[in-house]
Amino acid sequence: MALDIVEGLDAQRMYHSPEIRTVYARVRQLAHLAIDTADHLLDAEDILDDTYAGVPAKGEGPLLTYRQALETANSRLILVRKLTAPAPQDTLTAAELFVTERRRRGEIPPQQPPAFSPAQYTALRAVARGEVTIADDKPYLHRDDWRIALSTLRSLEDRGLVAREKCPLWLHDERVHLSADGRRDLIATFGRPPAPARTAARPAPAPKATPSRSL
Repeated sequence: MALDIVEGLDAQRMYHSPEIRTVYARVRQLAHLAIDTADHLLDAEDILDDTYAGVPAKGEGPLLTYRQALETANSRLILVRKLTAPAPQDTLTAAELFVTERRRRGEIPPQQPPAFSPAQYTALRAVARGEVTIADDKPYLHRDDWRIALSTLRSLEDRGLVAREKCPLWLHDERVHLSADGRRDLIATFGRPPAPARTAARPAPAPKATPSRSL
């Protein structure tokens, strides 16, 4: 996928400013990370398959016990998680840098940012990073410095900006992802703050009547 993005960038006619070169570097790094993680996942699969078949792992050394095979395969999975941990934020950063720079140079048309409350805007970016999951119809954010309210998530769903899909994580039912409209609206905010969400103005309270004094 990342290599496909590089090919897509190459197909576009644009000035390769320092910012665009940074985008290329980030995407190529993501491509190498994807290849490395795939190798580690295949390695873990081979270790388990060799153990089931009763042959030495990688054709060398003594036979692994089932427990040893699980521990060795799990070490590969831990390494995969560490390698891929920065990828979602790096992907979002690269996309934002790319759009902002091309918009600044007038290479793509300007787009009016939609109106979002601060909570909606933060939630939309968290969804773009793949950090929001659902368990028992409650949203969970996979970070400790912020929480997402169910009302915020539903407001984005009502606008057709996010959708749910099955989640393979243990104890989590669904993962929230951006819809096509959600990607469009998030891209519109790149390089500029979103328009503040409008709230209904409350009528000013009526002045209290001063009781008249009879003489």
